[in-house]
Amino acid sequence: MALLGNTERETRNLKQKNGIRDVVFLHGWGSGAAVWRDMAAHLAPRRLPHAPDLPGYGAAPACAPYTLDGIAAAVARSAPKRCHVVGWSLGGQVALAWARSAPQQVARIALIAATPCFARRAGWSHAITAEALAGFSRGLAAERAGTLRRFMSLQAQGDEKARQVARQLRAAHAACDGPAPEALEGGLRILSETDMRDALVSIRQPALVVHGDRDSLVPLAAGEYLSRRLFDARFLVLRGAGHAPFLSKLEETSAALLEFLDE
Repeated sequence: MALLGNTERETRNLKQKNGIRDVVFLHGWGSGAAVWRDMAAHLAPRRLPHAPDLPGYGAAPACAPYTLDGIAAAVARSAPKRCHVVGWSLGGQVALAWARSAPQQVARIALIAATPCFARRAGWSHAITAEALAGFSRGLAAERAGTLRRFMSLQAQGDEKARQVARQLRAAHAACDGPAPEALEGGLRILSETDMRDALVSIRQPALVVHGDRDSLVPLAAGEYLSRRLFDARFLVLRGAGHAPFLSKLEETSAALLEFLDE
């Protein structure tokens, strides 16, 4: 698991002087660990940021079967024994699954542009359609690179800094190897099938829910739902931000994270 922002000596000194705890960052579908580089640099003076590639991304082997719980278990095995977890988009669902299965390991969770249920279904309208997700799946089979570019554009869509966000997402994607086809296909299957609404009440860790009010992939109402249903959660809305608010609103997001993790 990569440690970002500190040398080995700096890490040791931070632990000795400040008792800084580890923070694990989990990226979203089609992205990679490099997407967290700027955020990790902001937190590094006071925290020990780790940014692993999810299974099937970069050098991380894909897990089998490729399920939400399987991803969470794979990440947990290489993570610190006690840590905070920050998850973005699909990484947010992984964070929820990990917090539920290993409360002794996960102390606090921050969920960025996350939702308990990505696909629209009966009784749940705060989502994109199942057909839209199926379209991405068909696109992967026809033209993987183009499909990923379109998804990155959709993540940036609506943001007041859309061009900047799209550039950062493309750069982060280019910085990593992969992702493997089974990770992309399995990730879309997870996004399409997962519904964690009934599981939220069993997640007892303090949570920070961060959402952009212009998110075109995960409606703001999904973040509001998360903040209401989790046992101990607070909700931060970032005005003018889309699906990657930690990129377009870096200062605000990092300040909120540090305040939350310092409690």
